[in-house]
Amino acid sequence: MSDSRILDYLMEAFAGESQANRKYLAYAKKAEQEGKINAAKLFRAAAEAETLHALRHFEVAEKVGSTADNLEDAVAGETYEFKEMYPPFAKEAEATGNKAALTAFTFAMKAEEVHARLFQEALENIDQTEEVSYYLCPVCGNIEKSRPDKCWICGVPGERFIMY
Repeated sequence: MSDSRILDYLMEAFAGESQANRKYLAYAKKAEQEGKINAAKLFRAAAEAETLHALRHFEVAEKVGSTADNLEDAVAGETYEFKEMYPPFAKEAEATGNKAALTAFTFAMKAEEVHARLFQEALENIDQTEEVSYYLCPVCGNIEKSRPDKCWICGVPGERFIMY
């Protein structure tokens, strides 16, 4: 990417579209809880549209590398989150007595450490051809390679984990 202004714009657009995706998914969940099915469907469709936009901006910005490069980037990002980003967030939430934020930050911090380990493992076994399944905790974001009896981070029963 030769024009740094365009790259900056693409990355700003990527961030905005990515945030809109997640925001609309949260709105869809709330609309479903309130029984507003049409609004929920629209929010989900818009979220997917924002994902399409974000992915295109990221691609045009030439930010998608080889799988090995992408795994290295993922390890670095997840490691930053669990080592540098979340600890002060959790500390401040605890100091201010915000238990909901403390729980959210702690769950994410512990899950990000698992994600970093799994990405590193995938990088080390990049040429493995045997298919691996992953199981996602729908509450805290923990990922396991086999369905657990319960999530070690948040305690959710293993049968609620989503298989990938």
